[in-house]
Amino acid sequence: MGQKKLKRFAEVATFPNVLQYPENMAGNWKAFFHNDHPITLELACGKGEYALGLGRLFPERNFLGVDLKGNRLWSGAKKALEHNLTNVGFLRTQIDRIDTYFQPGEVDEIWLTFPDPQLRTSRAKKRLTHPKFLQLYQRFLAPGGIIHLKTDSPSLYRFTKWVIELHHLPLLQDIDDVYAQPTVSDILSIKTHYEGLDIAQSSRVHYLQFTLPETPLANKEEALKELLREEETDRRS
Repeated sequence: MGQKKLKRFAEVATFPNVLQYPENMAGNWKAFFHNDHPITLELACGKGEYALGLGRLFPERNFLGVDLKGNRLWSGAKKALEHNLTNVGFLRTQIDRIDTYFQPGEVDEIWLTFPDPQLRTSRAKKRLTHPKFLQLYQRFLAPGGIIHLKTDSPSLYRFTKWVIELHHLPLLQDIDDVYAQPTVSDILSIKTHYEGLDIAQSSRVHYLQFTLPETPLANKEEALKELLREEETDRRS
């Protein structure tokens, strides 16, 4: 590991706005943020550009960037400290354990900003909009809580729409090409490091906004697998 990364790992451990694999946090976020304002998560946040941007736009709300990579979190956490964004914090942990950190109803919104689309069909369950993850979010998302997906991956956009349709989830907003709109909101104008890389080379950014029911999601795994098989067949033909 390079000296730069080692230095950052040591430094991030001293940041008051970063928690690394903490215990007993469910129900205790008021103590971390020193207020009882609504909480929004940015999952797989990378350098936390969205958490930072939203924190500037909405000082009356709390924002928590979540990622496994301490080197990436260092960047966002340092900027939050430098700009005195006391409503922005960071949590280092695995996303598949995210439900262990919150009580039911403790989170109001979730942002998924340019997550890894996990393009191989065999890795579909690792997509952060797969029903497996939505079931985790249900455990702590407040009733009516919103999930936002912003991605440049046509595959992840299409997959998420399948999940929404299969489970009859309330779809609040569906924008196929964000920057082709006559006006782009301040919220959707926030750009992440990965958006700038244009990894998908799709020349467009997609956005979905939807909510989850309070009742557990029905098992639609076979129907979803069939859609994935059809997509893979079409891609090969």
